[in-house]
Amino acid sequence: MRIGLAECAQSGQSALPGPFCGVLAGGYGAAMSRTLFASTAVGAIAYQVVGTGPVTVLVAKPSFFPIDLMWEEPAFVRFLEGLASFSRAIWFDSRGTGASDATEEIEGRLIESSATDMVALLDDLGVERAVVFGVAPGASQAGLLFAATHPERVDRLVLLNPSARFLRGDDYPQGFPAEPIERRLERSHHEAVHWWAAPSLRGSPRFDQWYERCVRLSGTPEHRYWRNRSSMAADFRSVLSAIRVPTLVLRRGGTEAQHEQADYVAAHITGANTMLIPGQDALFFAGDPGPLLDAIADFVADGHAAVDSDRVLATVMFTDIVGSTDHVSRVRDRHWREVLSAHERIVHAELERFRGHEVKSMGDGVLATFDGPGRALRCAAAIRDAVISLGLDIRVGLHTGEIELRGDDIGGIAVHIAQRIEATASPGEILASRTVVDLVAGSGLEFTDRGTHTLKGVPGEWELHTYDP
Repeated sequence: MRIGLAECAQSGQSALPGPFCGVLAGGYGAAMSRTLFASTAVGAIAYQVVGTGPVTVLVAKPSFFPIDLMWEEPAFVRFLEGLASFSRAIWFDSRGTGASDATEEIEGRLIESSATDMVALLDDLGVERAVVFGVAPGASQAGLLFAATHPERVDRLVLLNPSARFLRGDDYPQGFPAEPIERRLERSHHEAVHWWAAPSLRGSPRFDQWYERCVRLSGTPEHRYWRNRSSMAADFRSVLSAIRVPTLVLRRGGTEAQHEQADYVAAHITGANTMLIPGQDALFFAGDPGPLLDAIADFVADGHAAVDSDRVLATVMFTDIVGSTDHVSRVRDRHWREVLSAHERIVHAELERFRGHEVKSMGDGVLATFDGPGRALRCAAAIRDAVISLGLDIRVGLHTGEIELRGDDIGGIAVHIAQRIEATASPGEILASRTVVDLVAGSGLEFTDRGTHTLKGVPGEWELHTYDP
């Protein structure tokens, strides 16, 4: 029988096998893991594998805890060793942070980039499926997106104090008012603030120095600021209904608003379980890790779960050449075929660059999908700008929603919506649904409000926005 980690922590003895034996409160040098690098198509990703347990856990952590500094804080080490007692845990630095490769600012500001790193890391390590563990509110957003877009890679989803949206809205009273959020963002320029998340560690000069060092080495002040702003502005509520993997939402410490946000996440994921963990600390490794780790160990012990991977979240893109019939009437058929071939080459090249998937070509347009709306928008702009040299104008429609995988084709209401949005667009316009805009809020991608529209065959009214970089 596995010794409960809560009892283990209270007694001061480790339940960890092999190289992880020792006292949880110290003696952690033997367990220290080596930092390795996954060479992926998106860049080198720094990671550590801690433990040799039967369950693989992919940890989505805050960017301000570089993996090279995890082993210098005893409280963090207790958590690392506790998780390692029943799992093989993969900890990594997202691109643009810690020891991983740098990335362009617009890429680093998109939550979808962390989800992309997760896919690339699992591919490089040869891991088919893993338990995904989002250990903090911001990190949980990457976990949510990953589980919705790649359900076939997720065995189970565990979220600690998750939030799908931080800011309060007319339809979201659980959020925080904008003013205190703005004050906290401004403070992130100049100082590392942790006391609200880890009251049990408040007043410890040693911990303060370590924490501040972590924050400094994770990125420049400006880099931290725009990453934090992007996370605070994003709205991932539309992602929740697309998650169908077994999910456990844990709440510990934090404010009443944080608990309400976590409850909102759990209420909108089908079949999600919730659990209140005793303790005053919201920071995952602060305080007594035993009850939290026991809850996770029990949840993942059930083994692999059946997942419906024929339905996934995706950003759907429709493009269409404006006035293609008029073009054909003005030029010879042979010349038009050459123009179309050049158009297809541009589309293929840009889809490859932005990691999109071409579902099918429709002669004078294309249907493609992306696992992130930010890349879809940037790809659409690149295609639009490139085909101008061919004397062509295109219009583009974009929507993020759940699609059905039908062999080489796709279906579902999200596909129909994207097609109707494309039909509404003007020549040269990239038109996106409000869902797309919410998912990339705070990224620096700018939109013009195009008002509310009725889409043929689609119930309700739809807010549409023009993207024009």
